[in-house]
Amino acid sequence: MAPVATNEKSTTTPNVQSLKDDASKVFNPFYSPAIADDGDESYIHSQYKPFFPNLSWPPLEEVEVTERALFADPEKKSLFRAAKKVRHYTPVIGTEISGIDLRQLSDSQKDELALLVAERGVVFFRDQEINIQEQLDLARYFGPLHKHATTPIPKAGIEEVHVVYNDHSRRPDPASFSKLELWHSDVTYEVQPPSVTSLKVIAGPEYGGDTLWASGYALYSGLSPGFQKYLEGLKAVHSAIAQADGARAAGLPVRREAIETVHPVVRVNPATGWKSVYVNPGFTRRIVGVPKAESDAILSFLFHQIAENVDNQVRFQWEPNSIAFWDNRAVVHSATFDFWPATRHALRATPHGEKPTSVEDYERQTGKVAKDRQLEIWKQQGLDTQNNGKNYSTKARGYND
Repeated sequence: MAPVATNEKSTTTPNVQSLKDDASKVFNPFYSPAIADDGDESYIHSQYKPFFPNLSWPPLEEVEVTERALFADPEKKSLFRAAKKVRHYTPVIGTEISGIDLRQLSDSQKDELALLVAERGVVFFRDQEINIQEQLDLARYFGPLHKHATTPIPKAGIEEVHVVYNDHSRRPDPASFSKLELWHSDVTYEVQPPSVTSLKVIAGPEYGGDTLWASGYALYSGLSPGFQKYLEGLKAVHSAIAQADGARAAGLPVRREAIETVHPVVRVNPATGWKSVYVNPGFTRRIVGVPKAESDAILSFLFHQIAENVDNQVRFQWEPNSIAFWDNRAVVHSATFDFWPATRHALRATPHGEKPTSVEDYERQTGKVAKDRQLEIWKQQGLDTQNNGKNYSTKARGYND
């Protein structure tokens, strides 16, 4: 969501009370809905500008979800043969596919796309003419669609669409947020958070407004075996309260009451069987059953790994008609707010996934062993993984770039 507008600067020296009054008007951009609108009705996509209907929805009920990736050919031959080019951005995360029209995917190609997204974290396509109704239809193939309780829908009135919109009428205010707290996985406070989510940019700046994703698989793989095991036994609280409070503070409706939900700190993606760290600065509030100081220290460490470990990240430069598909069960993401006063406008479709499953529950329910992604990749490459890739020399080594 967009940063709030910068207040006009006073020419007089502010007193303490005026500073407090100004501070009370500054909302965290992540929790304050994107209410920017320059009023230009001639804008080609004006029907998809933000709209906040004053509705009241009941609590979400549990829904059945079919994991489409489990039906996919592991080699993804149908999808890859239709592509002109498949390019991996990094060893860990991010793949771009060119030469495919998303409107023409067969069911087998959709299944393979779901598996590829689960494995690579995020998959990019450019030059896609798919419209929002077609995007929603594709999203429904992966699961029932989520309706957000606070963020805008299009003026056209499609409740399942999440609108991302910023224009020159609202300037980002760096006093209202830190870059770290913008990292998130979508609506992790829900009982069944999203799975294969898509975002299409329909208008954007010539440059700027990139999105970054970070791999929860890689975060898990980079930890010591003892710490991995410790985290596997923990659960954390994910909260919608700040997001609801941000909407109310902006004078906007909250369409469904805020909830807090407990999820495992390490979850297993049913599409891959891989373990992923499942916390994020946006919504994870505390770890259950440990002292607050311990919870704060663990979450701070994990949050900083998400935001600062560039080996686990990929950055995508959008163009109009670019679309990204990411697996919210395995990655977190953050946008850059470096493009003001340009317009950046995107539409998101968000299918529900399953209830997050802990390592213990996954292994008990499936009879399978949950895996460390990096160790599985090394095994595929024929490398020795007996030492879990951890028993390297501790002698300092130089690194040049």
